[in-house]
Amino acid sequence: MTKINSSLHSSRRKSRKSHFSAPSSVRRVIMSAPLNKELREKYNVRSIPIRKDDEVMITRGSNKGREAKVTSVYRLKYLVHLERVSREKSNGQSVPIGIHPSKCVITKLKLDKDRESILERIKKGRDVKAKGKET
Repeated sequence: MTKINSSLHSSRRKSRKSHFSAPSSVRRVIMSAPLNKELREKYNVRSIPIRKDDEVMITRGSNKGREAKVTSVYRLKYLVHLERVSREKSNGQSVPIGIHPSKCVITKLKLDKDRESILERIKKGRDVKAKGKET
């Protein structure tokens, strides 16, 4: 059996190395979050790279079910920080809890020209694939 994508390694060691030494541009794509059902129907897109000011709902962990706005995208640690999702330190200081984008669902997108063009591009690709399957 041959490899489907020759640019990816099947070796655990090399896959981990490429993941943890990935540049910021690649990390952005890795840090994609799925869209909720309504947005998925509307845009015909399954997931999109997360960004500041998106509104998300946490789907895993002790904060499951909480809805919050993304305050920062921490690409170096592969985490997002959300509004009012924090914990108290022993000295009383509040620190944000980092959550991986795959454990969130985007409920509201912050749209601008670039984001709309990305959605349009993904949708076109999906439409072409669907037409190919029909014939």
